[in-house]
Amino acid sequence: MNRSSLVRALFAFLVLAASTYVVLTAKPELGLDLRGGTQIVLQAEDSPTVQANKETTDKALEVLRRRIDALGVSEPSVTRQGDTRIIVELPGVQDPREAAKVIGKTAQLTFHEVLDHVQAKPAKPAAGELYLPSDTGAGVLRLAKPAMTGELVSGADGLIDPQQAGQGWFVQMEFKGDGGKIWAQITGKAACQPVNTPQRQVAIVLDNEVISAPQVDPSGGSTLCNIGIGGGSSTITGSFTEEEAKDLAALIEGGSLPVPVTVIDQRTVGPSLGKDAIQASAWAGIIGVALTALFIILVYRLVGLMAVIGLITYAGMSYAALTALGATLTLPGLAGFVLAIGMAVDANVLVFERAREDYIGGRSDGLRRSLRSGFQNALSAIADSNITTLLAAGLLFFLAAGPVRGFGVTLSIGVIASMFSALVVTRVLAEFFVSRKFVLNRPGISGIAGHGRVRTWLEAKRPSLMKHSRRWLVITAVAVIVSLAGVGIRGLNLGIEFTGGRLLEVSTAQQITPDQARAAVAEAGYPAAVVQASGTDDITVRTGSISDDETEKIREAISRVGGGTELIRNESIGPSLGSELRNKALIALGVALLAQLAYLAIRFRWTYGAGAVLALLQNVAIVVGVFAWTGKPVDGIFLAAMLTIIGYTVNDSVVVFDRIRETRNARATDALGPVVDTAIINVLPRTINTGISTLFILAALLFLGGDSLADFALALLLGILVGTYSSNLTAAPLLVELERRYPAPPPQPKRVQRDRDAEPDRGAVV
Repeated sequence: MNRSSLVRALFAFLVLAASTYVVLTAKPELGLDLRGGTQIVLQAEDSPTVQANKETTDKALEVLRRRIDALGVSEPSVTRQGDTRIIVELPGVQDPREAAKVIGKTAQLTFHEVLDHVQAKPAKPAAGELYLPSDTGAGVLRLAKPAMTGELVSGADGLIDPQQAGQGWFVQMEFKGDGGKIWAQITGKAACQPVNTPQRQVAIVLDNEVISAPQVDPSGGSTLCNIGIGGGSSTITGSFTEEEAKDLAALIEGGSLPVPVTVIDQRTVGPSLGKDAIQASAWAGIIGVALTALFIILVYRLVGLMAVIGLITYAGMSYAALTALGATLTLPGLAGFVLAIGMAVDANVLVFERAREDYIGGRSDGLRRSLRSGFQNALSAIADSNITTLLAAGLLFFLAAGPVRGFGVTLSIGVIASMFSALVVTRVLAEFFVSRKFVLNRPGISGIAGHGRVRTWLEAKRPSLMKHSRRWLVITAVAVIVSLAGVGIRGLNLGIEFTGGRLLEVSTAQQITPDQARAAVAEAGYPAAVVQASGTDDITVRTGSISDDETEKIREAISRVGGGTELIRNESIGPSLGSELRNKALIALGVALLAQLAYLAIRFRWTYGAGAVLALLQNVAIVVGVFAWTGKPVDGIFLAAMLTIIGYTVNDSVVVFDRIRETRNARATDALGPVVDTAIINVLPRTINTGISTLFILAALLFLGGDSLADFALALLLGILVGTYSSNLTAAPLLVELERRYPAPPPQPKRVQRDRDAEPDRGAVV
């Protein structure tokens, strides 16, 4: 083993040791879509006096955190996204109504003198006076201007008087600064008024709503007149239940929000959905990886076994990286993790196919030299193809929104880990074992001493594919037209992420038909709702923007005919956020196309880039068309699939183009058509083997991953199948046609140099 091999081996050992330690000692952070709970997205807005910006949003975040802590939710998360958006995650909370009522209170908490109790608000109120409905629901309170705000309240708690046997719940407030002094002035002035009169009350107002209007010590007569309740604390008593006392305390303790906030997105996921998704993805991953491993070993034998070991290390490294970076693993991210396992074999397949060519063609002496030259010759295609995938993943992270960003993170980590596992781990293992005397004396077991059946058949037939280049382009045009016709005729079933609205999915105790559920929802007052079956016992209801109470009304209606329901998910997205997500999706797709074209134009000639972009446009158009014709939802998960398909298609095209460029350099005087045919014959086995490996994973996700991942897997299955065609029979024919019209200067032939740095194989049989 030479010095470079020793360095690679040591580096691989250190990385694997660190990954193993992280895997055994740490756990990844699961998103709410995997562990269940409620997520609320709030948008900070300008008030008449304060502008919503990073600083005021941070202050609002701290107020919200205090309110949430008072609710007693286990491990809540409150984070700022951008400058003016706040994301609240409440694990385990399945009914968001009470939480939203407490969290979503937006205006300042203020304390007022009560001037009078009237039947209705006058048409023209006097300046400085505020008329609000009484907290009891009877009449309207006429209030003076605010005496103080919640900023002077340091804390509040709902407590119980042990002497009143469970009926004596009250709220105790703690003041800071001049709060105690001002409170004494307010209560002292009120105490001078007769008992049981409105003027004896002090109103606590939040979001233009009187949340409490207690009397000042009605049993104390006028003893507090002009004295008030001084000190650093005070109590509010009344006929409070435990829940009412604690909710009031939470609102008071939360204090004032410096700027108003509006709920623009709310998602609730039942505990069963995340559990089922994890279990389904785990089984899909196990079965898919097992089938992939078996296939790779059958095709590439010993070096295939080394690639499988590299796959296992890849999975460990990816998992460790996700955990170490503190990344939140979401449902799309989990799908990306499983998918990347299948894509991780691509680099190994590229290397092994190049090693086979060098060994069989006699360009390298011995197995080890052929393997080393395979790694060197495949490096350019591996780098180009992985960079294009990273471009797509990066765009997902920076341009997309919501859980789809998690897919971008997972895919990026997967690409980097797969390159390391293929170029370092697998290389160290493969070079070590093919150098053993047992293997050198039996080169057939190495897996690189002969071509596979596909390559052997192609070599024998030598099909003239580019002789019919225009025929392939006509087929492409017809497929695109039929697909786009589906969009024009049927339209796209845009998910609420892009349109806004409410999506409710429940599982019924007894199986019911969509018609029964539709009738129940219509009877509840929502005849325009879209009601569909999802799985065996699941019902989804899609409506416009409705409140949590209205959503619960729909759920109760379905429960009556279904013998009870279990919540699977409940999502509400405001129209402004839906428009934003839709625009971001279009921007992400557009920028992805431009970025891929720019990269290919730099790495290759512009004619190559045009061919690759047409191939990916065909791929995207056909997948979108299938979803349009079948009415399947186009949502954020679909966007993740589309950007992955773009990366995969360009990845495939890059490999083909890299071989075309290399073959053209070696055969500078040949016509372009036969050169392209030769290049396709050389890389088609790699395309098929990589595609089959990825299809194993996707098929497992499609049939075992559950409804939440089925459409995602279907989109990628279609993308890979069409991509295998388009990268060879769309991108390459267009290249040939463009080069006929705009020929490039003929390349200069290059001499092929032997691998001088390789060590001689001792006892090699060639």
